[in-house]
Amino acid sequence: MTQVTATMAGSIWKLLVAVGDHVEEGQDVIILESMKMEIPIAAEASGVVKHIHVQEGDFVNEGDVLVEIE
Repeated sequence: MTQVTATMAGSIWKLLVAVGDHVEEGQDVIILESMKMEIPIAAEASGVVKHIHVQEGDFVNEGDVLVEIE
């Protein structure tokens, strides 16, 4: 199982995937907003989204798990 983590602290601006979606390595899965900038967070491996740990509007810290891909 691959975990997609936050690269910096910020708010979840937009979820781009749902549980059950197939994603490719490098595909953006979440848009994080930090310091008024939108930062795309990409999948580090191909697979199926098994769990999403956050909702739009949630605040996350660097290293927090956002999505699990199997």
